[in-house]
Amino acid sequence: MHARDGAVEMEVIPDVVLAIHGGAGTIVRENMSEEMDAHYRAALTEALEAGYSALMGGGDALDAVEAAIRPMEDSPLFNSGRGAVLNDEGEVELDASIMGGASGEAGAIAGARTPRHPITLARRVMTQSPHVLFAAEGADRFAENQEIETMEASWFVTPRRAKQLERMQARDREGTADLAGQPVDEKFGTVGCVALDADGHLAAGTSTGGMARKAFGRVGDSPLIGAGTWAADATCAVSCTGHGEFFIRLAIAHQLHARMLHGRQPLPLAAREAVLEDLPALGGSGGCVALGADGVLVAPFTTAGMYRGWVTRDGEITVRIHGDERR
Repeated sequence: MHARDGAVEMEVIPDVVLAIHGGAGTIVRENMSEEMDAHYRAALTEALEAGYSALMGGGDALDAVEAAIRPMEDSPLFNSGRGAVLNDEGEVELDASIMGGASGEAGAIAGARTPRHPITLARRVMTQSPHVLFAAEGADRFAENQEIETMEASWFVTPRRAKQLERMQARDREGTADLAGQPVDEKFGTVGCVALDADGHLAAGTSTGGMARKAFGRVGDSPLIGAGTWAADATCAVSCTGHGEFFIRLAIAHQLHARMLHGRQPLPLAAREAVLEDLPALGGSGGCVALGADGVLVAPFTTAGMYRGWVTRDGEITVRIHGDERR
C-alpha cells in the first residue's frame, strides 16, 4: 500500500475518458463476502458502461456524468438516492452537484427529499434556472416544477440503512457512541463521476445522502462547488468522497484546479499534496477521482479502500475496491 518513499501509493492512469467512485472508507477484504464483492463490482461496471455509452452515443461530458451516476443512485449499495444514509430522525436528505468544464456552469441541490435522481435535478438547476444551488423544500419544489421523477420517502429507506441507524442510536444510548471511533464507511459515502468527451470538454458530478445519523439540515461538501465537485477544461474535473467538513475547509476539489492553474503543478502532484497530505494533516479522510484535460486520471484516497473504476478511450473497463489493488 505504500511506495518506497513511505508515501501512500496513488493510481495514475493515462488515456481515461470516464471514471467513477462509490465512496471511500474502511473497506477491507475480511469484512466483505465474495458475493457482496461481486455485487459492488457489477454495480460499478454498470455505471461505467452507462457513462461510456453516453459518450460513444455522441453525448458530451455532462451527459456521461449524469448517465453514470443515475444507476448508482438507484442501487441500494451506495450512499446516494435509494441507498442514501438516514439522518438522526430517520429521513433522507439528498445532496448533489454537477459542473461543466467548458462553461464553468454548475447546478446543485442540498437536503432534498423527493428526487429519484438527485444528479438529474442538479443538472436542471444548472440548465433551467439562473441559480446554482437549491436547498431543502426549495429543491423539492423545483423538482416538481421541472417534472423530475420523484419518489415517496419509503422508497429511499432501505432495510440496510434503517438497521444502520438503529445500531448507531443504540450505541449512543449505551454510551459507546464515538464519532471518531466509528468505522468510516458507517459515517460517510458518496458517488461521483468525472468525464472527458470527444471535444475535449470535462465535467464532474457528485451525489450523496451525506453522513449517517447526521444532524437535521447538515450539508457536506458534495453539493458545494469547489469543495466536493469541480470541473475546468484548462485543468481537471474532480469528484470527492469522505469527511465533508474537511473537504469544505480545504476546498479540495478547487484546490486541485488551483494548484494546476496557478502553481503549474501536474495533476498527480496536486492530488498527492491536497488529498494525501493536506487532508489527513487537518484530521480528515477520504479520496477523489480527478481527470485531467490530457486524459490522465488520479484516484487518491487515505482510507483502506474506495469503490472506483474507469474506462479508457478504447473502452477497457477497470473496477477496483480495496487499497491493495492499487498498482
